[in-house]
Amino acid sequence: MQPDSSNGQPRSPYGNGPKSQKRARLTAGIDKLGISCSPKQVDLLISYLDMLELWNKTYNLTAIRDPMLMIDLHLLDSLAVQPHITHKQNLIDIGTGPGLPGIPLAIMNPSKKFTLLDSAGKKTRFLFQVRNELDLNNVLEINTRAEAFKPEITYDAVLSRAFSSLPDMLKTCGHLVGEKGCFMAMKGKLPESELSAIPKNYKVSDLCRLKIPNVEGERHLITITHS
Repeated sequence: MQPDSSNGQPRSPYGNGPKSQKRARLTAGIDKLGISCSPKQVDLLISYLDMLELWNKTYNLTAIRDPMLMIDLHLLDSLAVQPHITHKQNLIDIGTGPGLPGIPLAIMNPSKKFTLLDSAGKKTRFLFQVRNELDLNNVLEINTRAEAFKPEITYDAVLSRAFSSLPDMLKTCGHLVGEKGCFMAMKGKLPESELSAIPKNYKVSDLCRLKIPNVEGERHLITITHS
């Protein structure tokens, strides 16, 4: 690992910024979220960030380029869901893109199973590489559309970070969750029109505002179950 000529700090073989600065920002954010995270898990999160930063230069996996902003808007944003999946064991992240929120949550929950689904081949190829390099045995990446995916068993929770409107999510992914399962949609501002358009056979069982460190914009987690 080569030192940074500007300040003598070691650089990651993947990323542009000093790894110590990334680690400090990430751990401070995790502390603010009130989440328990081991040093090994922090290392894995940083490694994932480094891989995302590297692959993004060629494959355009995310519009965010600054690794420090990736920590806030990708890693910490994903980890804010952690307290809400305590009792879920088998989860699917639809429209996962480069693995958000699936990869950070899989790192934090090695005993839970995460299926990461996306229709873009370049993104699932990236996820394949992440799974192998980080040895994430609880992750399975699937390259297909949500409506075409026919799992052998249904999921405890369907996660969605930037997939579609709430009614469209329920229509497209209704076959993925069991009667006792739920849909967990991450949204920005509260989508009042989407909430009012939810079919009558579903109900909002929980709605909470997520506070993401260093992020001023609104973030909400909407949990939907069968009525």
